[in-house]
Amino acid sequence: MTPKLKQNIQIMLVAAIAVAAVRAGYIFYERRVSKIDAAKNQPPPLNPDYYIIPKKLYPYDLKSARQLTKQPVWVKEGYRYTYYPFDPAHHRSDFGREAGQLLPIEKMQIKDVVTDVSPGSPDQRQVMAVFEKDGKAYAFPIGSVRDGNYQIYSDEMLYIQDPHDLYKHWPAEVWDAIEKHEVKPGMNELQADFAVGMGIPQRSDDTAVKTVNYPNGGKPLSITYRNGRAAEIRPGPA
Repeated sequence: MTPKLKQNIQIMLVAAIAVAAVRAGYIFYERRVSKIDAAKNQPPPLNPDYYIIPKKLYPYDLKSARQLTKQPVWVKEGYRYTYYPFDPAHHRSDFGREAGQLLPIEKMQIKDVVTDVSPGSPDQRQVMAVFEKDGKAYAFPIGSVRDGNYQIYSDEMLYIQDPHDLYKHWPAEVWDAIEKHEVKPGMNELQADFAVGMGIPQRSDDTAVKTVNYPNGGKPLSITYRNGRAAEIRPGPA
């Protein structure tokens, strides 16, 4: 092999190594960019709350509605449902005298489910859930019956499982705020409902921003949610 040929071969080897190095670097760069782009395009993780499906009783008459007496129940939306004094001896509710409103995730034991007169609707009767509080009997409507046809909506009103177990993935500080009936920045709308009860949303053209007014048992709050999380918490309209 002549010196010139040997030199040419060495030059070709160096060039080949350089090309291979550049190609390897480019491939590494492409893969890195692809991973970054893939990470950017990944949808946000689903809210774990979406996987929670509370049990329901699907009551269709008085007998099936009495399944509510088999376990404690918890109120889904506080400050939404009114309860009345109840006379167990005559199975009568005093609809002329409001006794109070069910509180956010208030725990209670339903003692019975009965039908009662329906004020202003003589052809209809109210389906009433009876419970005791401070040694006195009260009842609140969970449906109605007309001509033997029952409309019972207790599944929309009450949990039959402890919400603390259903949503045990929530942080301790969230549950602490709920127990104190407080809403903290970063809480989601369901957590706020658990803390201060039912809310009335305002109209909005921005799907990422939502303002909800909460009566909160006479201490109104107005909460603005951004991307599903409480961002602004202030006194609400009276």
